[in-house]
Amino acid sequence: MRGIRVLSAVAACAVLANTLLACAQEPERSVSKPSSAAPSTSSPAPKPKPTTPAFDRAAHSIDDPQSIWVVSNKRRALKPVDFAPSDLAMPEGVENEFAQPLRAPAAAAVVQLIRGAEQAGLKVRIISAYRDYATQVTLYDRYVERDGKQQADTYSARPGHSEHQTGLAVDLDDFGDCYLAACFGQTPAGAWIAAHAAEYGFVIRYPEGKQGVTGFMPEPWHLRYVGPELAAEMKRTGVTTLEEFFGLPAAPDYATP
Repeated sequence: MRGIRVLSAVAACAVLANTLLACAQEPERSVSKPSSAAPSTSSPAPKPKPTTPAFDRAAHSIDDPQSIWVVSNKRRALKPVDFAPSDLAMPEGVENEFAQPLRAPAAAAVVQLIRGAEQAGLKVRIISAYRDYATQVTLYDRYVERDGKQQADTYSARPGHSEHQTGLAVDLDDFGDCYLAACFGQTPAGAWIAAHAAEYGFVIRYPEGKQGVTGFMPEPWHLRYVGPELAAEMKRTGVTTLEEFFGLPAAPDYATP
C-alpha cells in the first residue's frame, strides 16, 4: 500500500513538473527587423570634361615670308624685301579684274568665299591680288607724286612692306559705288564678308579703329589669308589685328632710318 502511495506521489510530482514547464513563459526570441535605410549605392564618378588644347601661336613663323602667318607692316619689312612666292596660282572661275594670282591656298580659299557670297545672293569680284616688288615700286611712287609721301603712307605700303607682295592679300569689290572706299564695309557684300571671312581662313587686315596699330586707314575690302585655324581663333578671342594677336609692337609709321 505504501509503495502505491509513493508511486502516486512521484506521478503527481511528475504531472506537476510537466504542468509548470508547459505554463512557463517561453523566452522572447529576438527578431531582427529589416533596416529602413535605403541600400547604399555608390554613384559613378563624374567623367572629366574634355579640355580644348591651347592654341599654338608658334605653329607657323611670323617672320618667314613663305609662312601663311607672316606679319609685314611698317616696322616689319619682308626678308628679302624683293621676296616672291613660289606657289602662285590663278583663282579659277571668278572675276579677277587684273588677272592677278595668289598663293595656292589663298587662291583656293577666295574662290570658295566668292561662291559662298554668291549663294547668299551677293556678287563679289577680285580687284587686286599678288603684286611683285617692282609693281609696288611703281604704284607707291605714283601715289607719292600725286598725294605726297605722308598721305601716301596712310594707304599704300612701301615696297618690301606690302602684304600684296606675299601673295596672301586680296582686295574685293561688289561692282558698286564703294570701290576701294571705306563705305564698302556698309554694303551688303562688305557686311557679309566681315561676318564670314574667318570661315574661309581670312581676316580683315586693316580694321576700323586700329590705324594706330596697323599704320593704315580702315580697308574693309582688304582681306588677308591666314588659314582657318588662326582666323577662327582671332574671331573667337575678338582680337582683330595680327600685331595684337602675336604681341608685336604697334606699327603706326615707318622706323626712322
